[in-house]
Amino acid sequence: MPGSSLWLLPPPTHPLFPILTKLISSTLPAKFPSEAASSPKVTPHFFSPHMTLTSDISPSVYGSDPQAWLDSLPFPSVDKVRVRFGKVKSQDFFYRRCYISVGYEDVEEITGVARARGVYGEHDQQGEKTKEWLEWWRKESGPHVSLMYGDVPITEEKMREIGQVVASAGVTLPEDEQITKEERKGHDGWEGGVVWLVPSDGPIEDWKPIAVREL
Repeated sequence: MPGSSLWLLPPPTHPLFPILTKLISSTLPAKFPSEAASSPKVTPHFFSPHMTLTSDISPSVYGSDPQAWLDSLPFPSVDKVRVRFGKVKSQDFFYRRCYISVGYEDVEEITGVARARGVYGEHDQQGEKTKEWLEWWRKESGPHVSLMYGDVPITEEKMREIGQVVASAGVTLPEDEQITKEERKGHDGWEGGVVWLVPSDGPIEDWKPIAVREL
């Protein structure tokens, strides 16, 4: 993935953080080893649970003080950032091999700020380049939380199995009509979160934050 990226993670104390971490790091690779790996097929990829706000950020943008740059971004307040889960899906793209879709409207503003300031040098998400990109992004993939990377296609049957595993782990998905509104709280997404600035142009195992900001 070119350049650096801005990720939105659940708050570390949120109940979904350990659930998603276990799904990504152990449960799904153990149950679906071929789907959880790229070439060679026996090597799964591990990464922290996150929703990517943008990639393609040149290191020259944040320079020698990435924390100061991250702190300067005019992100919306916590109550205006809501990650709400949709369905478990797959696309024929390495970084979107298997993921949980996320509602667009509640993350549009924070994503727009990240793209405008990080890539286009625009003042906010209302810049022309940013608005065009947001529309493209919404149609192309939209916001999502990745579960598995890889080159191996996943069949519809396997996708159904993966969805069942994700739901059994404690993640509430919209198609689960047995879950009450009260039970959904805290397990169908999160509010606010923590933003990481991550150099993502190297090996996946080296993707670590160089700046962190809690919303």
